[in-house]
Amino acid sequence: MLQSELTQTSNLKQSLMFGSMKSKKFRSPIILIAILSLVAGLTVVVLPAHAGQLKEFTAEQIAETVIVANGSRPLLSQIRRNGVERGRQTRTAQDGRIEEAHYEMRFVRGEKAEKDKVRVDNKTPQAEYSLINSEGRVFGIINGSPFTPRAAATADFISQQAHSIDALLRYKENESKLASAGKDKHQGIDVYVIDLTDKANRKTRYFVSAKTFRVLWLEYEETPPGAGAPVKYSKRFYDYRVAQGTLVPYRTVLSEDGKQTTETRISTVTYGVKMEEAMFQNPEAASSGNP
Repeated sequence: MLQSELTQTSNLKQSLMFGSMKSKKFRSPIILIAILSLVAGLTVVVLPAHAGQLKEFTAEQIAETVIVANGSRPLLSQIRRNGVERGRQTRTAQDGRIEEAHYEMRFVRGEKAEKDKVRVDNKTPQAEYSLINSEGRVFGIINGSPFTPRAAATADFISQQAHSIDALLRYKENESKLASAGKDKHQGIDVYVIDLTDKANRKTRYFVSAKTFRVLWLEYEETPPGAGAPVKYSKRFYDYRVAQGTLVPYRTVLSEDGKQTTETRISTVTYGVKMEEAMFQNPEAASSGNP
């Protein structure tokens, strides 16, 4: 019985998310909340609503529907346990110079975010180097030798992982708190707004499409090391595609205080790739036998 419900739910979800719809009425968030009630076992009373009317849902209901829209929690946990992402980043420096870099990100997820291991290899016209976050320990490698990244680079590296779609998809595992910030309309698009606070008290606000339940953008504030005032960041997500049964935005634009600073374009992403533990070790620790 349960398997039958899950199969029906999967088929309906695929039709809703990725198929073409002839009737706009079936794009209502009510449908997705109904799917959520089957998959997550939540008690949801589904009431009829006029077309275009946004219903009231809790932050948890919205977040769970986002998870379903992205592939479901079991699938995300299984498929995205580890993986490799390759792409290109374009950064705009404060003086207006454009800097381009190719990157390769490898990751292994732990039970919670603080147990994750992430390695990003960067290649610019000037240099090649790696930044690694191994269960909260951040260090760099250049020419095979470790180095301590600048405080600003370390903070940015951690921030990019903490303020992300992934943080919302894993809110339960990470014991983060959710709160609804109501509904809004931006450029004619209806959105649900939810706030996430993680165990380190970092706050992220997510803007979720009321039609597709994809995260359209997120916002957060942080004070960079050495800065006297907080900076308001926003990440906007575009070009969602299906990768091994899960949704991935292939283009992300980061802005600081309203000014675009970084554009990231994914070229390929592959999940389920076996990783060698040595990739996430400090070379000095590895050579001494003390990882």
